[in-house]
Amino acid sequence: MEIETIKKMEKVAIKSSILDFRRLGISLLFMVAVLIYNYVNSGGIPNNIFLAIAALFGAYMAMNIGANDVANNVGPAVGSKALTMSGAIAIAAIFEASGALIAGGDVVKTIKKGIIDIAAFGGNTDSFIWAMMAALLSAALWLNFATVVKAPVSTTHSIVGGVMGAGIAAAGFSIVSWGTMSKIAASWVISPVLGGIIAALFLFAIKRTIVYKEDKIKAAKTWVPIFVAIMSWAFVTYLTLKGLKKVWPHIVDIFTFLPDTSKPTFLTASTLGIIIAILVYIAVKNRMKNSKKDIENSRNGVNILFTIPLIFSAALLSFAHGANDVANAIGPLAAINDAVMTGGISSKAGIPLWVMGVGAIGIAIGLALYGPKLIKTVGSEITELDQMRAFSIAMAASITVIIASQLGLPVSSTHIAIGGIFGVGFLREYLDKVNLSDIIKEDKKNLLEQKRILKGYAKELKKMEKKTEKKKKDYQRIAKLYSLLEEESEAVKEAKKQLKTDKKVQYVKRDALKKIVAAWIITVPAAALISAMIYYMIRGMVL
Repeated sequence: MEIETIKKMEKVAIKSSILDFRRLGISLLFMVAVLIYNYVNSGGIPNNIFLAIAALFGAYMAMNIGANDVANNVGPAVGSKALTMSGAIAIAAIFEASGALIAGGDVVKTIKKGIIDIAAFGGNTDSFIWAMMAALLSAALWLNFATVVKAPVSTTHSIVGGVMGAGIAAAGFSIVSWGTMSKIAASWVISPVLGGIIAALFLFAIKRTIVYKEDKIKAAKTWVPIFVAIMSWAFVTYLTLKGLKKVWPHIVDIFTFLPDTSKPTFLTASTLGIIIAILVYIAVKNRMKNSKKDIENSRNGVNILFTIPLIFSAALLSFAHGANDVANAIGPLAAINDAVMTGGISSKAGIPLWVMGVGAIGIAIGLALYGPKLIKTVGSEITELDQMRAFSIAMAASITVIIASQLGLPVSSTHIAIGGIFGVGFLREYLDKVNLSDIIKEDKKNLLEQKRILKGYAKELKKMEKKTEKKKKDYQRIAKLYSLLEEESEAVKEAKKQLKTDKKVQYVKRDALKKIVAAWIITVPAAALISAMIYYMIRGMVL
């Protein structure tokens, strides 16, 4: 029997090793292909070897974004069983790549969020190129490490730390815009707290309006169209503000009735959202009214109604993420490309198609090969999710970004999504403790009664043992009392244990909470330290 078990374990280990080698092989093949393509096509240009190596780093960074950051968009849908793992990966890969290629924009800021002053490089193009290469590689290495330990971290914060560390190594601490850095640090608190509160509020609203009702079918027919319409408004507004902002001038040229602005305004985005929300409300209301399929009058029956909206949310979040965050992978690469091609340093750089392709394809490959690990962590290893909870998290992801963008608050999409997961988990704990209050009261009464009986037996036993002359009946009673005393002691222990169990309702895994928060806090300094070391290594090898 033991030999068979060992053989099975060997087979599993061999199969796992083969899969790991395949993943590594595909990753290396992609990176080498990017390196060779770039080197061959940039022949004759000074510093083209730096551009080719930077392209390699960009490909590595893009794959790590796919492996780590994308999990936040599809993880809740997978954890709630609205999507299978393969379905989620397919949807995310298609929409991430589409968002990057269609709406990624023609120009990108060379220094993400203006965290360092490029004037401090004093026109030293080589130093700037080395700094951007160090930033790319350090951010990718940190993301790679975070993925291995199953900690979802912010890609934006990783690249921010990388740029800051390389900038300090190249030109000293004065190069950093510390005001911008303080805003980024503030987002460590703002993002998860806002995301958690909004997700918890939506989940509570769904419970109060549908789940807690006796006739859940009737309540669902009234409220589900409203919730889905709100989600439609939020996602269209979010997608317009964040996903289409880089290509908005092209959209205005096609749809001339739209306001001629360089970026979509909140009023424009919100108006488009309201129009779509009304259409969605009418469609969902009619569908539910004319549906011949019976809805089960239970929590599970209500959950099923949120499945399709969740699939749409995963697709739209992925598209917006691809359009907006692909710059984290290709921004420094575009900066290096611009510096090599022009021989100067610019605050903005054009994005060649090959650079955008590296970002888009790299994210899709990283997601397909290494994404499942983080998707499982986000979807099921922090708290248990169902469709209603996942729907609330998706709502928080879009609405938090909308609120923050209007208030000018810095937020991280990763922190919002994880904060939303913690929010619904802690709400479940709170509500269950409220519901358990009567049971806990009964447990306390039971414990007090058990203790009273125990004291009674102990008192009687003391009296019996004090008797100077004991008859046979007395000895039998003493023996019986010892037995009852032991039984009652066990009953008291069990009652105490049950009371502790009922009081200690935990749906959020505390170990996961500690690990993720720790990873968030050290992301910027860790990436900065790695980046500074890589910068000195590059400079040491070149000079």
